[in-house]
Amino acid sequence: MTMDQAELSTEQVLRRDIPWETYMTTKLITGTGLQLLRRYDKKPENYKAQLLDDDGPAYVRVFVSILRDIFKEETVEYVLALIDEMLSANPKRARLFHDKSLKDEDVYEPFLRLLWKGNWFTQEKSCKILSLIVSGRPKSQDGAVANGASNSKKEITTINDVLKGLVEWLCTQLKKPSHPSRGVPTAINSLATLLKEPLVRSSFVQSDGVKLLIPLISPASTQQSIQLLYETCLCVWLLSYYEPAIEYLATSRSLPRLIEVVKGSTKEKVVRVVILTLRNLLHKGTFGAQMVDLGLPQLVQNLKAQAWSDEDLLESLNQLEEGLKVNIKKLSSFEKYKQEVLLGHLDWSPMHKDPVFWRENITNFEEHDFQILRVLITILDTASDPRTLAVACYDISQFIQYHPAGRIIVTDLKAKERVMKLMNHENAEVTKNALLCIQRLFLGAKYASFLQA
Repeated sequence: MTMDQAELSTEQVLRRDIPWETYMTTKLITGTGLQLLRRYDKKPENYKAQLLDDDGPAYVRVFVSILRDIFKEETVEYVLALIDEMLSANPKRARLFHDKSLKDEDVYEPFLRLLWKGNWFTQEKSCKILSLIVSGRPKSQDGAVANGASNSKKEITTINDVLKGLVEWLCTQLKKPSHPSRGVPTAINSLATLLKEPLVRSSFVQSDGVKLLIPLISPASTQQSIQLLYETCLCVWLLSYYEPAIEYLATSRSLPRLIEVVKGSTKEKVVRVVILTLRNLLHKGTFGAQMVDLGLPQLVQNLKAQAWSDEDLLESLNQLEEGLKVNIKKLSSFEKYKQEVLLGHLDWSPMHKDPVFWRENITNFEEHDFQILRVLITILDTASDPRTLAVACYDISQFIQYHPAGRIIVTDLKAKERVMKLMNHENAEVTKNALLCIQRLFLGAKYASFLQA
């Protein structure tokens, strides 16, 4: 693709003269289509607006049929520019594409095809138009085919096909943009609208899209980068209502990045959308504990002291502050321990060797089918840090000592082989704790403790 094509604007394209009559003589458009185009093309905006008010669906039919039947690049670009102009002037016109008179027209197919086939101008306009048409559809239509057609003999693109196709293209743009500076902003702008759709959320998560957003969450300075940051945070906020996406956010570096954005941002709309996201995540998994550790309570107090004009933002800050207070109270030693294990970075904090901690919390290890114990065992395979490995071995040996069925459970979870491997580790702290764990596993807690004494 040449940069000339990439940098085309709608205004430039609309200066072209398209030979509509030639298309009629070659039967690529009908006589009626030609009449409509002559009446509409190159006319003032208020005149076009009146034509669309009177006969909007007929114009949509002509535009879609040209995109379906004519492949000349200049003409395709021209019709996309006409549609873009019409929807930019009034986005509600997207409803015209869903008029009952178009129920046998496959209005989505040309745009979906052009997403992949055209130059950047064509791709960008197809994405924008498709996003608007999808968002403007009557929701009663879902589950049916695109325009409500049910008895049509030809295959018509379903809304599911459209949403999945769009998500695939948007994720491709985030990974490998078709345009160096506009590919990513175009994709994020569409996602900020489309992620309201449940199917888009699930397709986006299945396509591993969440991790593509994370690098874009960073403090911004220029007007363009602030808008991109805002729309990225808007995407994360929409995903914070969707459980599978929350699991992805939990295992990524999203939380520290969101907090850095709030610290470094003076734009009220950016701060608001991040605070709303944090409020949603507060009670999910270990987010609350992480927020406390990352110093969010103090940051919220600092933000409250600033003069914000948005009442919703102030209310959200108050709710977040209250939620964090509750969380700090709830953050028992086991919650802290659990967070440490789930983050995969273990150290000799006092609780590991505290008999009271193990006696009081041993039954908590049974939660979610021994989730924390399973993570400890996984750490033996995945961690490279010697301190983390040593503490994991020690904690598994503590579980064997304090849980009535500790030896059986640890054996069933196939921990023995993993610990045995670590007995040959180059680090003495690791080998010492791996040995203790194996002794407790084979000899029982009492004898192992006696040997250690």
